[in-house]
Amino acid sequence: MAKAEERKIRHKKAMQRKKEYIDGGIAKATIDKGLMIVLTGNGKGKSTSAFGMLARSVGHGLRCGVIQFIKGQWECGEQMLFADNPLVEFHVMNTGFTWDTQDRDADIAAAVATWTQAAAMLSNPEFDVVILDELTYMLTYGYLDKEMVLGALENRPKQQHVVVTGRNASKELIELADTVTELGENKHAFYDGVKVQKGIDY
Repeated sequence: MAKAEERKIRHKKAMQRKKEYIDGGIAKATIDKGLMIVLTGNGKGKSTSAFGMLARSVGHGLRCGVIQFIKGQWECGEQMLFADNPLVEFHVMNTGFTWDTQDRDADIAAAVATWTQAAAMLSNPEFDVVILDELTYMLTYGYLDKEMVLGALENRPKQQHVVVTGRNASKELIELADTVTELGENKHAFYDGVKVQKGIDY
């Protein structure tokens, strides 16, 4: 038998085994619930992934809420795209980055005011998906009470999905989550002196 033909046979057997394995996993997945997803780590792509899920959700006609903590004051592509969409409610803390403000009291006041919007979404079953972009910093810096935030996340409507992004997610957030992805950083253009790029970084 020719090597090419043997390879085809091996490939088919391998794919049959893989299909059986995957189909078995799908058959066992019977739970239907709202997921809590945490996207953390030092690598680029946490918010990008979250807004990819937002796009999917809007495509399915789901009602979504977005809260952005600690973002720069420039216009972000995701906000410009979704802010006027009737399926998306968008709130931005809009104080800029903490290293720009350098005012802890003002940052805390802004975080608390912004969290009020988040808490309202997390208690409202009409929201199918809630994205809490850069929430991890609010807990790391002590701007928001950790127990209050964790309680709101844990007690949200059962079918509501929530996506939390930001570096250094706390162990409590990770334990509460259904899915956790840590994005690593192998290389980043910024450290080679490349400016942030429209459409790629914001």
